This record gives sequence, C-alpha cells and structure tokens, in this order.
Amino acid sequence: MPKHKNQYGQYMTPLLICDFMVELISHHKTSAVLEPSCGDGAFIESLNKHGFFNITAYEIDKEIINGKYNVKCESFVSVQENNLYDVIIGNPPYIRWKNLENNLKDELKNSDLWNQYCNCLCDYSNIFILKAIKLLKDEGELIFITPEYWISSTHAFKLRNFMLEHGYFENIYYFNETPIFKGVTISLVIFKYVKSKHKNHAIKCVKYLAKKRLSSDELNKIKNNDPLVVEVFSLPQFKTNESFMLIDNKQRQFITNYEQKCRLNSCEYAKLGDYCDIGNGMVSGLDKAFQIQKDIRLNTYEQQAMIKVIKAKALQEYYHTVSTPYIFIDKKISENDLIKFYPNYYAMLVKYKDQLVNRYNYGRDINYWEWVFLRNYTLFNQDCAKIFVPCKERVSNKNNFRFTFVESGFFPTQDVIAIYKKAHTKEHLLYILALLNSSYVFNWLKVKGVKKGDIVEFSVRPVAAIPYRSINFNDQNEVYIHDSIVEHVQMFLTTKQQEHLTYIESLLKQLF
Repeated sequence: MPKHKNQYGQYMTPLLICDFMVELISHHKTSAVLEPSCGDGAFIESLNKHGFFNITAYEIDKEIINGKYNVKCESFVSVQENNLYDVIIGNPPYIRWKNLENNLKDELKNSDLWNQYCNCLCDYSNIFILKAIKLLKDEGELIFITPEYWISSTHAFKLRNFMLEHGYFENIYYFNETPIFKGVTISLVIFKYVKSKHKNHAIKCVKYLAKKRLSSDELNKIKNNDPLVVEVFSLPQFKTNESFMLIDNKQRQFITNYEQKCRLNSCEYAKLGDYCDIGNGMVSGLDKAFQIQKDIRLNTYEQQAMIKVIKAKALQEYYHTVSTPYIFIDKKISENDLIKFYPNYYAMLVKYKDQLVNRYNYGRDINYWEWVFLRNYTLFNQDCAKIFVPCKERVSNKNNFRFTFVESGFFPTQDVIAIYKKAHTKEHLLYILALLNSSYVFNWLKVKGVKKGDIVEFSVRPVAAIPYRSINFNDQNEVYIHDSIVEHVQMFLTTKQQEHLTYIESLLKQLF
C-alpha cells in the first residue's frame, strides 16, 4: 500500500486477504469474474492461483496498472458494461464526498445509480456496490472488503434497501480496527452477497476479536471458527429501513426489549429528540486563538465579551471538571474598535491573524476576531442547565459514555453536543441524564449508534434517535422511581460517591 492515499482512495489489498476472499467463491472455476478496481492486481493474482482465468478487470489509475494483466484502464463508475458476471470481487475505493476530486464528483453527478440511491454524505465505495449488483447474474456472488460504516449509516439506508431487494447476505466477517492496511486504523467488513430472489437464508456472522495483524495462521483460525479469536453466530436476513446489526440473539433481545419499553404505540418508540432540543457546538475555527489565559487582567469590555466553554476533555460521567474562558465578541466592530476597546484580545488574536484569515469560513465573510459558525447560539444562550456529551467516544474497555450535567452559563464548542429539555417535557433533566448514562443507552448506542470501529460518533440526528423511556405521571410507582432517580443524581453530583450510581441503575431497571 502506498504511504499516502492518492486521489482515487486506493488501499492495496494484501495477497493473503485476497486469497481468503477468493476462497469464499462457490461458483465453478470457469465462471465469469469481474474485478472493478483491481489496483496492483493482487486479486487477479489470487484468482489465477485458485484456477479462475475468465476475468474482466478495471482500473482508473494508469500509473499502477501492471502490464502483467489484461486490465481495462477505465473508470468502472462510468463504463458501459453490457456483460453479466457470476462473481464480482474486490476492494472498492473508499473516499468521502468532501474528499473527492472534482472529476470524480462530476462523474457521480452524471450517474443515475448514484443520484437515485446516494447523496453527498455517502462514500465513493457505495456506487461500486450498487453497480456490481446490477452486473451480477441471478445467483451471482458479490465479495467485497469495505469499511463497516455503510452497514449502520443513516445516509446509506437506500443502499442497504437496494441490496435487500435484490438478494441476501451469506457471510459477513467483521474486523474491528484490525490493522489490515498498513498505517490505517479502520474497521472493515468482508461480505459475501448473493443476488437472488430466494432470500430465506441465515447469515453466518464472524467477528474477529483479537485485533492482531492478520497472518496466515490467524486467517486459518478464522476459517476454522477458533473460539479464542472469533465469535461466530447466525443472523436472520436484515430488514429494510434499518441498520444492519451484527449482534447475536441475546444482544438483539436486549435491544428489542429496551425499545419496546420506550414505545409510544405499537409502531414506534419515543425518541430523545421528541423531548429535548439538541445542538452541535459552535465553531471558532481556531480554538487556541480564542482561549484566554488565566493570568491576563481584562477590562470591562473584555469581561463582557467572554464566554465560559466546557471542552470534551473536561466531561465526565454525570459531571464536568474545568471550564475554559473564550473571547466572544458578538457585535459588529471595526479593527480600530478591537484595538481600542479590547486591547488584550487584540494582542492575543493578532498573533494568529494569518491562520484566522485563512480559516474555513462556511462561505461567510467574517473578520479574523469573529467565530466562523455560531450554530445553535440561541439554544445555547438559554439561562438553564443542560447536558453535554463529547462528539466522539471510544467505547473499548469501558462501559459508559460521558453525558454530563452542565449548569447555566456554559457553552459548547464543536467537540461537544448539547442537550436541552423541551418546555413540554415533564421529566426532570437529572432523570434524562441518568437514562442517558445508563447501561440501556450505552448498549443500544454500541449497536445502533453511528460507529466507526470502537468509536461512537454523536451528532444531532443520532442523539435524537436514542429511545426515550418517558414516565407515566399517573402511575405513582413510576413517579416514585423518577423522583428517587433525581434525588440520587443530585446526591452523586454533590458527593461523587459511586454507590449512588449503583442505586440509580437499580431504579432504572425497575422501569425496564
């Protein structure tokens, strides 16, 4: 693999991984095989080694085509391919839309498949999956290695529905942050998909547990279902309009029970977004330029043009530690006014002027002393308590997120999501805090949250989708549980004694 990803999103597949994938092929050696993004030819080499020679291969990058193979130097996305194939295998390129070269964006804009099933928040690899399925014969097999995020991303639901409409999954191998590609930490899946009208097949799901670099010995252990290195279980075929959950029946039942306890009716469960307003933090564009050092004496104007920010690193489960003062001049002034009325701020900001002028500015014409994006400022400026959570949280080796109670007067920046109780919500904010910090929400987000490997990502939509257990205030038992939870959260925030958290979890258990 090259040291740097080039404009085509190329990660060259190790030959032993190619061999592993080729051995998943069920069709005869004479079958017509397509490799849509062959790179340096590793899959072709592996196919040949296993007796497959009826191969068509495409590669857009002229610089890496090896003359050893008869490869068509064309873009698979645009090529008019009239043949159908028994097997399509490979490692499609991975590029987020924002990182695509303009010529590739233009190509996608002209693709009917892309326009029908994808959007600018989808990955370049999605078009390869869609087109590959179009080019499969009935009972043809698609075997790809891809990043895992399309199996749960909201923006890939049309892709998932398309796949379920046209066939079924036979095997899914999940490699959680296993270092398959040198120098790259990314969670990958290898899947075998069959284009078919007959879909009553269980999926064999294999999760690799070791996270070690894959050697021949490790791959043999995976093939042999070694319980020391893999977890193996069967899944029913996935359902449309849902993320693909790679979990066993016990975990699935836990998630189902939790959602059912949050149901408003027989069709859907209540969601946090129905009870809380949620916002991504504001963006300064260069935090170090706006952070105020504690030993600086500020004049009256400067004190009024300051906000207290709580960064993600200060968030703990339930409570926060330090806050950071930030320059925040929210009125239109000239540079002369900045120098005259805010001399200390000017001295701090001018040191970073070149960087501030060249910030990404979201298409706005802003001065260097202004923040680039005051999203949700009206929400954040409310005089009330709220809940903060980091935008990203690694969940390996831990069993909690950091939903944090934050008093009035503090603001979030872009590394934090803020949650405010809606006016009509009867539950106390501290009850909501306890629910979000519970094992129920933790396990639900590990499965159905937006994940990249062991990192759960929080933004408005995923947080709003968290199932919400509302309180029946006509039920005295539920009211008692609610009030007891609030009381013990208050005691924990005061004393930091862990016994309160244990009791809170036992109270929540009574609601589920």
